[in-house]
Parts: sequence; C-alpha cells; structure tokens
Amino acid sequence: MADKALNWYFEDFVPGNIIQLGQRIVSEDEIIEFAEKFDPQSFHVDKEAAKNSIFGGVIASGWHTCSMIMRMVVDGFIADSSSMGSPGVDEVRWILPVRPGDTLTVTAETVASTPSTSKPDRGVVHTVWKAVNQDGKTVCTIKGMGMFGRRPTSVERN
Repeated sequence: MADKALNWYFEDFVPGNIIQLGQRIVSEDEIIEFAEKFDPQSFHVDKEAAKNSIFGGVIASGWHTCSMIMRMVVDGFIADSSSMGSPGVDEVRWILPVRPGDTLTVTAETVASTPSTSKPDRGVVHTVWKAVNQDGKTVCTIKGMGMFGRRPTSVERN
C-alpha cells in the first residue's frame, strides 16, 4: 500500500504565515469533566465555590485550554503533515479565563523555520498558537516548536 500524500511539509511553514484553525464552543460540562480528572481546583469543578472565587464562576483549567488548542492544531494540519513530534514548548500564557459558552478561535503563526544542518530530511518550525474568545480577546498563547520532514524530491518519490 502506498503512503498517503501529505499536505504539510517543512517547506510549507513560511515565517509570517498564519493558519486559521477554526472555532470551538466551550461547555460547562466539559470544563468540569476535564477538571475533575486533571485539575480539580474548586473554581473549575464546584459551581458554588467558583461563584465566590476571584473568577465569579466556573472557568476552564489552563491545561484544558491548551488541550483544546492542541486538538484544533492536530485537526487543522498536524494530522496531515510530516510531523516528527516536538522537542517542547517555550512558553504558555493563560491571559484571560475561558468560561462556559465562550467560543474560541485558534490560529497558528509560523515565526521561524530552520532546516536541520545534521539531518537534511527535516527542519524545525517555531510557531505561536493563539486562542481568542468571541470578544476578540486573547485568552491563551503557546510558543513552541515542531520537527517536520522535508518534502520528498521527485527522485525520492520513485
């Protein structure tokens, strides 16, 4: 069986390009379900306690926000790419709380791309993923990097 043709290779990540990754509406049920499993702080899981917190109501865990962004990135291009994984992220910022009913719009901007000098079949892409809410306010940014395979040449394809 032949390998599936991919749409995203290292060469496709040009600094300054922004990939629109769509929107996602966040529900209170999913906020609580995620937090009960992974971040059970009272303002994430307890409606009454959250009302009396500095947030005035239930908010999503920052890790939940990152997970939602990651899903949108995978669905938007990673699953259809030559991704070789990531050596990590450099920065995560939770700028504003994500609340039930918020609509998150996510983008991925390429800020730099560097071909590997030791392994010519790949390169490193530095990106900033950004989620904004329905009011156009940034709620989270993630700065990181990923390794991507180079586009095969016609000789390599045969």
